[in-house]
Amino acid sequence: MVLKPQTPTDDYDSPWKEVLEHAFPEFMDFYFPEANAAIDWSKGYSFKNTELRQVVRDAELGKRFADALVQVTLLDGTEGWVYIHIEVQGEPESQFPKRIYTYNYRLFDRYNRPIASFAVLADQNEHWRPDHFGYDILGCRHRLDFPIAKLLDYATQADALEDHPNPFALVTLAHLRTGQTRHDPEARYQAKRTLVRLLYKRGWERQRILDLFAVLDWMMRLPDGLEQKLWQDIDQIEGETQMRYVTSVERLATERGLQKGMEQGMQQGMQQGMQQGEIVLLERLISKRFGALSSESRARLESATLEQLELWAERILEASDLDEVFSNH
Repeated sequence: MVLKPQTPTDDYDSPWKEVLEHAFPEFMDFYFPEANAAIDWSKGYSFKNTELRQVVRDAELGKRFADALVQVTLLDGTEGWVYIHIEVQGEPESQFPKRIYTYNYRLFDRYNRPIASFAVLADQNEHWRPDHFGYDILGCRHRLDFPIAKLLDYATQADALEDHPNPFALVTLAHLRTGQTRHDPEARYQAKRTLVRLLYKRGWERQRILDLFAVLDWMMRLPDGLEQKLWQDIDQIEGETQMRYVTSVERLATERGLQKGMEQGMQQGMQQGMQQGEIVLLERLISKRFGALSSESRARLESATLEQLELWAERILEASDLDEVFSNH
């Protein structure tokens, strides 16, 4: 049996929120077309991050991998707030529908506005499909039904996703390919390269390409060797398309990294210089007061921190012997 190298730990969650904010109408159109058809996009929309944070701070009910609160206007003129919750986890979680319900009623209670809740489920269990929460007691009934989009449902539509113009088709395909290639780095590399080519093939504007590449790059992590190989492929793709977007950002990041490294190197050099100066001074003082240093004492000086050296230098003026200088008290 040949053991294949593992891909780095996958992380699906962080990119979702950013791409959601940059392409919210497309998000609704792709995952929730019925609701999307009822929204008057000509009136614009606005994210209510401050309002959402206030409710989240008051009711911390577990990890939310990505969520957003958006104000939209419906075609009938009604203003409504849309609460989007993206749940990304490997196993079903019993408290999930309760969280949707709780945020819905807390938002309604605080702002007195109708709230529509939607959930994207990106777990790997095809049978887990929570779409409601409620209870019935003594004739009183409370229930919230909310639409869900299950990413696993798109697994049989890979060809259609590749041809689909909506950016969330590409995000969904990247998510599926990440799960399918979890234990096969070479297959992950091939899939990621294909998705990058699709990204440039769409002819999107620069910022959208950068946003979506960030999602692909975050989801589909590769071992260092294959990562370097992919960057060579990207350089070739950008040369063919005459769109130097991603590699230009990488070069900028590299330049910033080099500059930061130089600054850190200078600081480290200054620190080391000060430390070496303290060692030389202590060696002279110790030799004058207590005689020649033993190899053990010299090794102790060499391994000490700058703070320890400064402390020992203060002690040496009053210490009766070397043990008192090096004392831990």
